[in-house]
Order: sequence, then C-alpha cells, then structure tokens
Amino acid sequence: MPQRTSLAGADCAIAQALDVVGDWWTLLIVRDTARGVHRFDALQEELGVSRKVLTERLRLLVDAGVLSREPYQDRPPRYEYRLTRRGRALLPVLIALQDWGDTWVMGDGEMMATATEASKEAARVQALVGTRLPELQLLDYDGVLRDPVADTPYTVLYCFPSAYARRDAYPPGWSEIPGASGCTLESCTYRDQLAEFTAAGATVHGVSTQRPDEQRAFADAERLRFPLLSDAELELTAALRLPTFRAAGTSRLKRLTLVVDGYRTIREALYPITDIEASVRAALTAIRRAGPAGE
Repeated sequence: MPQRTSLAGADCAIAQALDVVGDWWTLLIVRDTARGVHRFDALQEELGVSRKVLTERLRLLVDAGVLSREPYQDRPPRYEYRLTRRGRALLPVLIALQDWGDTWVMGDGEMMATATEASKEAARVQALVGTRLPELQLLDYDGVLRDPVADTPYTVLYCFPSAYARRDAYPPGWSEIPGASGCTLESCTYRDQLAEFTAAGATVHGVSTQRPDEQRAFADAERLRFPLLSDAELELTAALRLPTFRAAGTSRLKRLTLVVDGYRTIREALYPITDIEASVRAALTAIRRAGPAGE
C-alpha cells in the first residue's frame, strides 16, 4: 500500500477534514456505526475489509475523536466503537454523499421527493424490512428527547419532507418538486384515523428534518394529536439510510412509512408513496394483519 500523505498541516479545512476521512473505508465505518454496528467482527463482516485495514482505520478514527473505544467484555478484552459528538457531526456529510449518489450516480440528476418503484433507492428502503432500528432519541415538537419507537406493540413512523403552519413558509418552487406536496394531507389523514391505529395497538409519530418549533406550529395549526419528531441532526436518516433530497439548502426526508414492532424490528416499509391516503390504509392493514400482540 502506498504511504499515506498527511494533510494535517494544510491551511484548508477541506484538506484537514480529508486527512481524517479521506478514504472510503473511514466514511463507511462511520456509516455503519451510525447504523448500530459497533463491534469489530460485525464491522468486518459488514464491510468485507481485512482485519489489518479495519484496525488501522478504527485507530485513526479513535485518535481523531470521531469514534470512542468502549469496553464491553473483560475476558478476553473486547471493545465497541461508537460515534462521538464529533463523529455524529459527520452524518450530514454522509447524507449529502448519499443524496448526490441517488440523484447523480443512480439517478438522472432530477431533484425529487420520491423515486420509482424499480429504483435502487426503493430497493434499499424495502430491504429495511426485518432489520432492527438502533437505539436513538429524537427531539419532539416540544423539544423533549424521546425514543421514536413507542412503548406499544407497534409504532408507525411516517417520514415526510416538510409541513408548515403558513403556506408562505414553504421553499420557492416546492409544489414543482415531484412528491413534495401532500404533507398536510398525510398528517391530517393520520389525525383523522388515529383512533383506529390506537385500537390496533399502534402509536403514530411523524418525522421530518424540520426544527421542533416549526413542527409545533404546524401541529397546533392542524390540531394533530400525536407527536412530530425532528431528525434535524439526521441520526435516524443515517441509521436507516433513508432517502433524502435538498431544497432551500436543507436535507429533507422523502415520503415513506415504516411500521416498527415493539422489538424495534421494521415490519413494513412503504416507499415510494404515490397515493397518500392509500398509504395510511396500508399501514393500518399491515398492523391489523400482524395482530395486536405483534407476533
């Protein structure tokens, strides 16, 4: 392997950042630790990288303060690798790379808030079924941290691009972005059918990358009776590699719905959503089909 040239002394912040995360293995390690893969053997299996390369990259990331090395077993000593605050600050970088890849490498360059059913992006979301949502917390619209998975047999997480209390708050050209419109209809449909979800043993949470105060204003205006959760830090988005698009300089979730059971396992993934009201019915049908105990 060629000797690595250090960029640590460069006077450019981009160069100094690349000195830490300048090859694909380091960013892929950050990607997988964000997804809840924390142990050496699991990371090696996930990445298909040699033990030597993985050891070197983990050491680099720990030395740079991106990962912390935490013991989980004494005999023999074993460690987990977890993102630090500095490491979590890289999540928007990962999501920007993912969005660029979805749009320009696997797509045709068109900005969309949805995808085609035959796209690799849709396949990635469908592959979430059967996987487990990692432990994390999001701010609700009152600014309180809460687990997105509720203490009920099921949780419906409907992810939406953005919704505002005032129509003039939407970014310019919002209605022209395919798939962006319909967030108010979606939230109000869940509001109107909330009793049916509750009777089936499900809690409903809406998720967007908006600030909690924006979500609070929208929830009050539409009299929503369930929490909206803010993924402004992109922790849920990175953990599940959820598809995004950028509008007005902000990464926004594409419209999709996840049905999660009480064991944090994703039981249903609805994406792309072309009929909003039908998607709400589909989520309720999936819960009823699985049964009230989540078995």
